[in-house]
Amino acid sequence: MKKKAVVLVSGGLDSATCLAIAREHDHECYALSFNYGQRSSSELDAAKEISTKAKVIEHKTIALNMSEIGGSALTDDSIEVPETETKGIPVTYVPARNTVFLSYALAWAEVVDAQAIYIGVNALDYSGYPDCRPEYIAAFQQLMNLATKAGVEGKPITLMTPLIDLSKAEIIRSGTRLGVNYGLTVSCYQADAEGRACARCDSCRLRLKGFKDAGVDDPTRYQ
Repeated sequence: MKKKAVVLVSGGLDSATCLAIAREHDHECYALSFNYGQRSSSELDAAKEISTKAKVIEHKTIALNMSEIGGSALTDDSIEVPETETKGIPVTYVPARNTVFLSYALAWAEVVDAQAIYIGVNALDYSGYPDCRPEYIAAFQQLMNLATKAGVEGKPITLMTPLIDLSKAEIIRSGTRLGVNYGLTVSCYQADAEGRACARCDSCRLRLKGFKDAGVDDPTRYQ
């Protein structure tokens, strides 16, 4: 019987690569996306297309109205997305987002009897979000072991973070080797309805640099 994995798929570059790696690891994949009130919904269109082309077993998009809480430039239109580098944790950080997302992923993993959850967090070329750090991932793994029927019965679900120690260029090279079509992905914090990127936000800057450093042609569509 094939192994099963729940894979968080945002529609961006990292999650598309993560899905390809999960498939390479011979998992049957269940793709999970979230409409959490983010500024750009075109990434959800990308997530659907990426998941379809990857022939996942099932793709769910769960609605979460995190804009009711706000506190982030991605969920509160009154906070502008920075277009220059900032110090510290940027205003694009969505409070508790990965904790919420992983909790849903964990629930679905138990339902479908998955052995792993894949998330494309990265601790090198990233924006400094606290819930992308190895310490956070290790702590959540402990929570998974303690808080689930699978964990209590001695069949713990493994939290997989294959990109966590990779540079953006290394991620792009890995995905290119696996046949990821990065032209389908949307990484921009303020992409338009057609998925075209701004080329100015932090996510775009990291993506631009990643393709340049990887020596791979950038297929991103810009505004």
